[in-house]
Amino acid sequence: MKKAVAMFLALALMAASLTACGNDSKGSNEGGSTNGGTEADNSGTDQEDAGDEGDAKDDGGSASAAGGETFNIGGIGPITGGTSIYGLAVRNGAQIAVDEINEAGGINGVQIAYDFQDDESDAEKAVNAYNTLKDWGMQVLMGTVTSTPCVAVADKTAADGMLQITPSGSSTDCIKNDNVFQVCFTDPNQGLESAKYVGTAGLAEKVAVIYDSSDTYSSGIAEAFIAESANQPFEVVVSEQFTSDSKTDFTVQLQKAKDAGADMVFLPIYYQEASLIIQQADKMGYDPTFCGGDGLDGLLGVENFDTALAEGVILLTPFIADAEDEKTKNFVSTFQERYGDIPNQFAADAYDAIYIIKAAMEKAGVTPDMSPADMGEALKAAMTEISVDGLTGEGMTWEAGGTVNKTPHAVKIVDGAYQAM
Repeated sequence: MKKAVAMFLALALMAASLTACGNDSKGSNEGGSTNGGTEADNSGTDQEDAGDEGDAKDDGGSASAAGGETFNIGGIGPITGGTSIYGLAVRNGAQIAVDEINEAGGINGVQIAYDFQDDESDAEKAVNAYNTLKDWGMQVLMGTVTSTPCVAVADKTAADGMLQITPSGSSTDCIKNDNVFQVCFTDPNQGLESAKYVGTAGLAEKVAVIYDSSDTYSSGIAEAFIAESANQPFEVVVSEQFTSDSKTDFTVQLQKAKDAGADMVFLPIYYQEASLIIQQADKMGYDPTFCGGDGLDGLLGVENFDTALAEGVILLTPFIADAEDEKTKNFVSTFQERYGDIPNQFAADAYDAIYIIKAAMEKAGVTPDMSPADMGEALKAAMTEISVDGLTGEGMTWEAGGTVNKTPHAVKIVDGAYQAM
């Protein structure tokens, strides 16, 4: 019996010894992973910081946090369909920012996980994409890209208490809930600023407005532009509508503009319809100045469109790809190298959106183990306290209602390229 007891005790001690060795090994591995990313706690909120600290990945800056925890940022937008130029730009612009931040050590030492889902600019598909991302573990939403899907998803994020930052959903309905913030201008602000710019710069005396009454983006800009024109030294002589069911033939609207003597046609619409209007005006022998908002960004990339017809087109945008500051040059260079194209303002808005989320997370001191609702509550408060220098604005700040404070830039298409005015 004594021999049996002694043998049992010996086996028990051996098992305990092996278990202790296993725990030490696990602790060593987790500790190494955690320490790899702690050097970036003071990485700052500006994009410049990521560029300065880009070499951090060689020192372990890209390692995951303890236990493999990450800040999970989801994105939604059209990467197929007629507005895919916007969604692809947003997906790719955000990816560059995510990679920069992760290479610099993450957010307070925690890496970002990023997943972007296609909604084809459709509200129902956007909600499906949101549910997919929730199942994945999304904690913050960067999206959606276009306004109608954004409004649909905003009700879902509000119900879940999740912070939502839309890079380009410009309708005021996108920010009706207090958990949603915009990087882009609201539609009314675009219309207001466009009218002010046309008036201040003396670009026209008589203006015709052609807009899509079935689209909240288009009608919102048009209404604000027309209202502000009363305070400006030009006259809106024609205001003509079309709908999504009748957006191929614009000869009637253009003829009315021509007959009224409009020397400018303001187009608060997307570039696809704008390209048709410009071509049809050319065939009519009508050569006004065409002007619009950020929806015209993409005009030069329309298939089979003679870009010579776009010469002199003016648009207000928060981003100019040929700007000479270092942040813009670095972003454009990286975007071209990765994706073979010059980034538009949607890409720049998305890039800024990721850095805005970073700044809010650092301000709020959130941790990756927080629920989306708890994190959302902390980030919502932080959004009104941060200031971010981005590609699309210096010293950007946010109102509690979700609108951004920044100044737009005017560009003109000259020799097939955007040129600052």
